Amino acid sequence: MGVDLGDLVERREISLKDLFGKAIAIDAHNSLYQFLSIIRQPDGTPLMDSKGNITSHLSGLLYRTTNLVEEGIKPIFVFDGKPPDFKASTIKERSEIRDAAEKQWIKARERGEEAFKYAQASARVTKQTTEDAKALLGYMGIPCVQAPSEGEAQAAFIVSNGDADAVGSQDYDALLFGAPRLVRNLTITGRRKLPGKNVYVAVKPEMIALQSMCDALEITREQLVDIAILIGTDYNKGIKGTGPKTALKLIKKHGSIEGALAELGKEIKDFDAIKGFFLNPDATSEYKITWHEPREAEVERFLCDEHDFSEDRVHKALARLVEASGRGQKTLDQWVG
Repeated sequence: MGVDLGDLVERREISLKDLFGKAIAIDAHNSLYQFLSIIRQPDGTPLMDSKGNITSHLSGLLYRTTNLVEEGIKPIFVFDGKPPDFKASTIKERSEIRDAAEKQWIKARERGEEAFKYAQASARVTKQTTEDAKALLGYMGIPCVQAPSEGEAQAAFIVSNGDADAVGSQDYDALLFGAPRLVRNLTITGRRKLPGKNVYVAVKPEMIALQSMCDALEITREQLVDIAILIGTDYNKGIKGTGPKTALKLIKKHGSIEGALAELGKEIKDFDAIKGFFLNPDATSEYKITWHEPREAEVERFLCDEHDFSEDRVHKALARLVEASGRGQKTLDQWVG
């Protein structure tokens, strides 16, 4: 879910064309969760093959990654490793929420009621989901990087290291991990329904620059982390009733989270460890980023033979991907970060 910094973020609406030639380190878990949530049948059932394996994420990766490559974008998918110990309670809580949503989805579907929102909330990324995603991306010629810990932290490191131009994620956490630039709405397009309302809004890519944001707020990145911890992150619940604007005022008044907590008379467990993790996350420099031409036969075997995808649709997507891979340059091998 990430931290809710939306009210403080200075963002700039962009188009995919603005990212032509740019390497984007995409938070794979974030994208896979989007695909698994959104790409479903009207009753909420995910796409599945004849063996009952969920394939919504594979559909999303094939078609939407091809769209990115057609726009001249150089995607790099970064996968999560082992989460820090202080995320355990959050992971447990989210699992329980998904279990409850799945039960509500089944009941709503049996009663013939609106079930899609429950189905979306029940989506989960599994080990098999991740393994299948890595396999497909490899066949498509798209590089994958395995993070030792959080994928967004590794993606931020890759950008800070000059091997990519921005992080692609819906969450703002990449900014806390020090990503100089964050692109949101990269792998989703069109319109989305506002939670709890029958209102749809356009979804367009947007760019957020960390330094510009901090300058506008007159804070440092360390203070931004303090604000996030007060609001609540993936690692702590935050202080009840403290939203982004209140947290900003408290940190600007006191300079750091210690003074803010003293004024509020509150404590946050492990806040030193959480803050340290954001400022100095576990990331590796031992990665290789190389794009290559799609291995068409492998993509077809994997999707059509193993997962029952339409041969015609896969052939059309592959033709687009192959053409886009060499557009303006001989091969994707020249796209090395």
